[in-house]
Amino acid sequence: MLNAANRLAKRSDIEAVHKRGRSFFVGNLGIRLAKNNLKVSRFAIITSLKISKKSVLRNKLKRRLREIIRRDVMPKVAPGFDGILITKKPLLELEFGELRTLTISLFKKTRIT
Repeated sequence: MLNAANRLAKRSDIEAVHKRGRSFFVGNLGIRLAKNNLKVSRFAIITSLKISKKSVLRNKLKRRLREIIRRDVMPKVAPGFDGILITKKPLLELEFGELRTLTISLFKKTRIT
């Protein structure tokens, strides 16, 4: 679970990232980043009904991504960014290690780590 300080939760903050953010994709995982002028970086994960009609599968994917971000990304990420992770359906078929590798390569592509 991400710390409360590292969660992007307000609707207005998420809309601001959508409006002025920049997108990066690696395979079926994407991120939209925008600067936030804070001392911490915050993230949110979007999984739509297009991924799966079953909430269990969508939530499992979100839990996995949150854990990867908390454990592997947050210690290395630069402060001052808001990010929204965008997921696509084939991510459900990946093992945890493959998802971890994909997520880390996505953050390396953004150059905020």
